[in-house]
Amino acid sequence: MIPSRAFVIIALGPVLLSIATLVDETLLRPMLLVDGVILVLAVLDAFLARKRLVTVERRAPRVMSINKPNGVVLELRSLAKRKLVVWVTNDLFESAQAEELPLRVEIPGRGRASAKYRIVPTRRGAYSLGNHTVRYSSPLGLWIRELVIPAETPIRVYPDIQQVRAYELSAKKDFAVSGVRATRKRGGESEFERLREYRRGDEFRSIDWKATARNSKLISREYQMERNQNVLFLLDAGRLMTAETNGLSLFDHAINATLMLSHVAARGGDHVGLVAFSDTVKSHAPCLGGPQTTARIVQAAYHLHPELTETNFSAAVEHVGTRVKKRTLVVVFTQIMDEVAAKELLRLLRGLLPKHLPLFIPLRDVELETLAQGGGAQVGESDQARPYIRAAAAELITFHDRLLRDLRKHGALVIDTSPTDLTPALINRYLEIKARQLL
Repeated sequence: MIPSRAFVIIALGPVLLSIATLVDETLLRPMLLVDGVILVLAVLDAFLARKRLVTVERRAPRVMSINKPNGVVLELRSLAKRKLVVWVTNDLFESAQAEELPLRVEIPGRGRASAKYRIVPTRRGAYSLGNHTVRYSSPLGLWIRELVIPAETPIRVYPDIQQVRAYELSAKKDFAVSGVRATRKRGGESEFERLREYRRGDEFRSIDWKATARNSKLISREYQMERNQNVLFLLDAGRLMTAETNGLSLFDHAINATLMLSHVAARGGDHVGLVAFSDTVKSHAPCLGGPQTTARIVQAAYHLHPELTETNFSAAVEHVGTRVKKRTLVVVFTQIMDEVAAKELLRLLRGLLPKHLPLFIPLRDVELETLAQGGGAQVGESDQARPYIRAAAAELITFHDRLLRDLRKHGALVIDTSPTDLTPALINRYLEIKARQLL
């Protein structure tokens, strides 16, 4: 039981009377009478509020997306005859935020009410939502009754699966998502699919002149992309991938892009796999297809986090060499900031070519670019130090650009993009590779 504000205000009466008795002793008896009345009312109110009058049930998704609002519904039931104004909150896991808690809910006498709040997880993994804490006023309003209702709801925080659902919904409506068309892309001239009316942008060589003559209008041949090809994601989980952009680590941006392209590739009939590594290989999902492809990739990666260790590219090369026999599009997410790591990356490239088709994505450091342009000043940074900071940032950006040129020179495909633009850039490049039959 917690004293209410009304109880505190009422209790001020005897306090004022006790002060007044210092001047007039005849007020002693009224003071004691008031004390007794308040005490009796408080005891009576506490007795009436002894029973638990509220029950709570929680409906929460078993799977949540990182850094996205995920709705949780609380169903409250009152056993009291009177209307209750209830404040309710939940025990969250460590990496969760819920700005709407605690919730204020009005429940009619012997009625039900529901309330909703949103959880934003900031770290992937397996967690659980804990107990409910409920507060409501006693019948006379002198006490606040606090209940702790035991509850436990297992939660798994996955990469951003909401974008996959949005893509699938848009695919049915033939709309665009994140700059990528959701409909089937036309491939090269490898697998004929159908004849259709000519559309603006079609290549003239795709026109079927015999069908055009029969129909008295331009008719094009449409080809579908080759299926059953392999796409393998190599995710660097080393220390440089712990850097954050827009509230997510570079590793989380890479996983979100991996999840989205896995869905797109599996939907197009390709096989998808994953290897996560830092100093050693941390997780491996072989290249497989089918409707459960995206779920397999999520299961293999949702619990992984970047570690403060140096990346061992040789371990990844050896793993791919022994496990992957078929020609594969190998998508490598990494972050390189020094010459030693750059040489290791080029060694990884030589281990993949010519058998596989490597696509490297050394993620750009947005904050570094801001520093090079003179922004992003730190607290306490002196004017004398600023030119040196800009020069150091510019040198690192020059190193990044040189690394991209070296990768292209040695025969690798490269995507140069910021983490926030990674997903659409990756999907568009994948569709381009399929259309040009590079794999």
